[in-house]
Amino acid sequence: MIDSLRTRLRPLALWGAALACSAAAAAPGPADPVPATSAAFAAPAATVPAGMASRVLACTTCHGKEGRATAEGYFPRIAGKPAGYLHNQLLNFRDGRRSYPQMGYLIEHLTDDYLREMAVHFAALDLPYPPPPAPQGTPAQLEQGRALVQQGDAARKIPACVQCHGTTMTGVAPSIPGLLGLPRDYLNSQLGAWKTGQRKAQSPDCMADVARQLTPEDVSAVSAWLAAQPVPGNGKPVASLPAAMPARCGGVAEGGRP
Repeated sequence: MIDSLRTRLRPLALWGAALACSAAAAAPGPADPVPATSAAFAAPAATVPAGMASRVLACTTCHGKEGRATAEGYFPRIAGKPAGYLHNQLLNFRDGRRSYPQMGYLIEHLTDDYLREMAVHFAALDLPYPPPPAPQGTPAQLEQGRALVQQGDAARKIPACVQCHGTTMTGVAPSIPGLLGLPRDYLNSQLGAWKTGQRKAQSPDCMADVARQLTPEDVSAVSAWLAAQPVPGNGKPVASLPAAMPARCGGVAEGGRP
């Protein structure tokens, strides 16, 4: 099955290869590669080739129709996420910073530009979020999660999630994701992967630093609270943070601001 899915992505690779060859032929000389950061999305996005929806059907096999994950599924929603974030994650899967064999196999031969086109496509989708599931935790556990998300724990050098992901928790354009509307199992697994080093990001890896400070009880509490929250504003990322981020994060503009 995975070979069939990979075949569906091949037209995108072929189109991207032709575009890359044309650009190289027209260029007066060698050009520096575009860095895999939010700066790549500061300029207007390149035109997405016609038929993109059919070219990314392999993605929707797991992530759901048009990139919207199912309510009970493990896989995260990708529709409407910031384009820079989606692009960074595709690069991380392709380059081995994130480990999920099916994802790596599907995109291992796609270049930065092909992956950027895919990211722009899914970022442009505007789909409603379903209501959140019933809370999966005790009142004390949910309060612990809320406090960590909204206030952090200065004594343990744990910043509040809202300091980076925005006060509405819907993310910040172009490179910081929202944390609402995700399955609790997915949130648990990703925090655990950062804590153990299975998941990595571009250096400096601020999420890994935060995750290592969290206890298993912290992770369970945070994921329980986040998964039970409704998604405001249809999950649209905000344009900027009100203050600089508490730490530098790879793939994100200085201070978390455009």
